[in-house]
Amino acid sequence: MAWSIADVARMSGVTSRTLRHYDEIGLLPPAWIGSNGHRYYEEAGLLRLQQILLMRELGVGLREIRAVLDSQVDQVAVLREHHRRLLAERNRLETLARTVGRTIAELEEGRETKGMKKINRPENLFEGFELSAEDEAEVRERWPKHWEESRQATQGMTADDMEQWQRDVTAQMIRMAEFMVAGTPVDDPAVQAEVDVHYRSVCRFWTPNAEAYKGLGQHYVDEPRFRANYEKIAEGLAEYQRDAMAVYAGTRLS
Repeated sequence: MAWSIADVARMSGVTSRTLRHYDEIGLLPPAWIGSNGHRYYEEAGLLRLQQILLMRELGVGLREIRAVLDSQVDQVAVLREHHRRLLAERNRLETLARTVGRTIAELEEGRETKGMKKINRPENLFEGFELSAEDEAEVRERWPKHWEESRQATQGMTADDMEQWQRDVTAQMIRMAEFMVAGTPVDDPAVQAEVDVHYRSVCRFWTPNAEAYKGLGQHYVDEPRFRANYEKIAEGLAEYQRDAMAVYAGTRLS
């Protein structure tokens, strides 16, 4: 059985123009071209198109897709790998959705009671954020001025102040995760506006220059407990935050 290019476009949601482009670059040739000039596809072509669309969803470029499909790799093995990656992505998005949903529910509860509802057990999202004695000693040695600024700032904070700050930081991490999941580039103005919120939050405790702010972003990636806090929100968030901070440091702090 064969399907016309119009049939394939209708079934797959891919435009006829895109299918013709795939043919022109050798990615998805039709089974044959009729006397009327229309392209026709058989089952093998539909399966190949499915693999193309799966890899496109995973962010693979057309050149790389063609290399994979032309390598004669077992189709079932390829599909199993796609399936594994899709399940991992689904789990990541479900975790993020639960996190955002829990935050929305608790904030809405506070709105309904006409008061500021505190997020229950914020340590679940921000566990281990405080520096260990070893980390604090390292910071004090490397940046003594900044360490003193931070110490004075935290001494003036009450327990409620600290909890509010943690809620604000957690909300900021969630917003950054939403940008990351949406595929927003780190240099996008909206992302950089969110980084500005982060920078101003940091400045409550100490004022980093461009080099120090970049170093802080790298610390989020390298230090296991900081990285774990970001990974609880979404996988890859620590790197996304670091890269966005690097752009901010280069454009706003240099």
